[in-house]
Amino acid sequence: MKKRNVINLIKYHAEDNDIAFRNEAMQIAKEFDDDGDYQLSEYIASLLSSSNTFVPQMTEADTVFLQKIETSSETLVLPESIASDILGIVNAVNCNLDINKFLFQGAPGTGKTESVKHLARLLDRRLYMVDFASIVDSRLGQTQKNINDLFNELNLFANPENIIVLFDEIDALAMDRTNENDLREMGRATSAILKGFDGLDSRIVLVATTNLFSKFDKALIRRFDMIINFDRYQISDLKEVAEKLFVKYIKKVDNIKGDIPLLKKIVGRMDPVLSPGELKNVIKTSIAFSDRTSGYEYLQRLYKTICADATSDIKILQEQGFTTREIEKLTGVSRSQVSRISKGEKNE
Repeated sequence: MKKRNVINLIKYHAEDNDIAFRNEAMQIAKEFDDDGDYQLSEYIASLLSSSNTFVPQMTEADTVFLQKIETSSETLVLPESIASDILGIVNAVNCNLDINKFLFQGAPGTGKTESVKHLARLLDRRLYMVDFASIVDSRLGQTQKNINDLFNELNLFANPENIIVLFDEIDALAMDRTNENDLREMGRATSAILKGFDGLDSRIVLVATTNLFSKFDKALIRRFDMIINFDRYQISDLKEVAEKLFVKYIKKVDNIKGDIPLLKKIVGRMDPVLSPGELKNVIKTSIAFSDRTSGYEYLQRLYKTICADATSDIKILQEQGFTTREIEKLTGVSRSQVSRISKGEKNE
């Protein structure tokens, strides 16, 4: 037991904060258990369970700092390496070895948040997201207090084995405490998160996401059981993403003619390479803004948007590896005319 535990017990008793007092006592019991002093741990737990103190349980309606999020039922297209890591999390959680905290890091639009929704569906758990707007407060010390209250709320949740808690873009709260440019108040907030992580009920699965991993507090990094890097998409992965998205969107739009091989060929020429989220927006807008009387104008829009070397020059398109039929779709010029222009250029 550490000095801070004693101080906290006295503080919570003086404040008549029964819930926080019990949580602190349970944390002390857990620390004794971790140190191998099982008898003392069980004795503390028995005192708490036999006391007359009423311990309420949180329900969805009672949450102050959490928002329920619907899980995803759609197929999620991920690189094999990332998909394997997600399945690894499922296996680890189901092993009941107190592995429950995970960090998803990577650039925006790489599927971190959607993967959490997918994970909740695989584990058949309800998903709750921390509402940072209700936690961050301009008043001195209030953000730290709100974080403490958040973790107290989590530890009182009914059926903790049935929930996942998402700290989406956790860097809004937890940054490197050694950064001289960081506000002291946010440093205290990071310290509160560290304490909250340590005392979190191990039956709760916690997933945090960030696109600022390099700025992360090193002590906080050590709290996670596994860190998954989402910056592992190859061009081949993005081609598969493009196909899945295209198939999904054309079901909602009339008079769109599909050409998956050409779609993938265009995606293969991306420069710079887009994230899956950016690619999704480009494909969606290319279809939505196209003149559907031609059926293929979306391909023209897609090519011009994502290829740095986009051109309507037939000779250059041929040099880029596009066939006569594909050039017809990308330019609107008939195949016979494409063939004549090509031969005419060759004869010059």
